[in-house]
Amino acid sequence: MSDNLDAVRASYAASAAGDVNGIVSLLAPGARWTEMAGFPYGGTYVGPEQVLSEVFAKLGGEWEGYQAEPDEYVDGGDVIVVIGHYSGVYRATGKSMRVRFTHVWHLEDGLATRFEQFTDTALVREALAP
Repeated sequence: MSDNLDAVRASYAASAAGDVNGIVSLLAPGARWTEMAGFPYGGTYVGPEQVLSEVFAKLGGEWEGYQAEPDEYVDGGDVIVVIGHYSGVYRATGKSMRVRFTHVWHLEDGLATRFEQFTDTALVREALAP
């Protein structure tokens, strides 16, 4: 098991504990975080502060019980792939979702320089629709 895998695992553990700062502490200052096109927060954000304000603050404010739960980790050294599922209830509609995801992390010296999300955005959007 690599140090990079340990760092990514710790990020998901922080997420499960509601520790958003524990998640973004894995990010390098210029890290590029890409949420898939079609996802409610789709786009690329640069740096921990922008990821915090444009992704995690919105997730925390708009969803009840939102979780990104890993099911499997693939250790590629400097590239870690996480396969899991999202779950939560969209507050505005009261609708729940459970959707598979794949996350690809690129790390250097124990910090993430790039993150990319892949998921079924249509299933997420079903929870958003009135």
